Amino acid sequence: MSGTPVVIEAAVNGANPIAPRLPHEISETALACLDAGAAVVHNHIDMFGDPHDAAARYREGWEPVLAERPDALLYPTINGIGTVEERYSHITPLAETIGLRIGVIDPGSVNLGAGFAYVNSGSDIDYQQALCERHGLVPGMSIFEPGFLRAALAYWRAGKLPPGTMLRFYFGGPAMEESGGFWFGLPPTEASLEAYLQMLGDCPLPWSVAVLGGDLFASELPALALERGGNLRVGLEDHQGREIANEELVAEAVKAVEQSGRSVASPAETVELLGL
Repeated sequence: MSGTPVVIEAAVNGANPIAPRLPHEISETALACLDAGAAVVHNHIDMFGDPHDAAARYREGWEPVLAERPDALLYPTINGIGTVEERYSHITPLAETIGLRIGVIDPGSVNLGAGFAYVNSGSDIDYQQALCERHGLVPGMSIFEPGFLRAALAYWRAGKLPPGTMLRFYFGGPAMEESGGFWFGLPPTEASLEAYLQMLGDCPLPWSVAVLGGDLFASELPALALERGGNLRVGLEDHQGREIANEELVAEAVKAVEQSGRSVASPAETVELLGL
């Protein structure tokens, strides 16, 4: 595993108010991140609601990217906070119109601050998995808490996850505790990573590390993950701290990969690695 090329994902905005958000900004930052070494780009848009309108807004930002980089791997977030059918209502039009290849499964519930609980019931998770299966999407699974990983492993043992399913280990950064905004997750330490890897056991699914509400590169996680065969997720959705651009975070990830002795996966190599 240590010689496997490293998939770098750039999550370019999320709820960060200073991050790129309009379609032309998404196009520009996605291309910059791909040029810097990212294989996967994830973004939110500036609206929720009608599934066809939301899908069209994603396409507005993605089509210029795919025109220049047809190998680009792009995927969305959920369509607002409602029923699971509403949250995932834009996935089908994206899969049918722009060749979406990466899906989203959030296998659990978590408090994202004092006033908001992000809830995914067991039936919600079943719906998300079935939607990925219906459209041939290889999912990424957000692991906010250890219980999320236990749920993911249950789906894997049941044969319901394709072998390229990416488990994204989200560690809670110090900015979340300091601001009182996000109260979740293990801290970004070696002990926390080892806890996840002990739980993972012999499961061969690929995994990545990210620090939400902090600086991934101010932690020991990049070197530890790369040594243990993991991948990296960076970007302004997660990052808090020093002022930096998405593509600069990707460049730092590339540097960490090179220092580890591994290679950076191109989009084409990522398609092979994840079975897209």
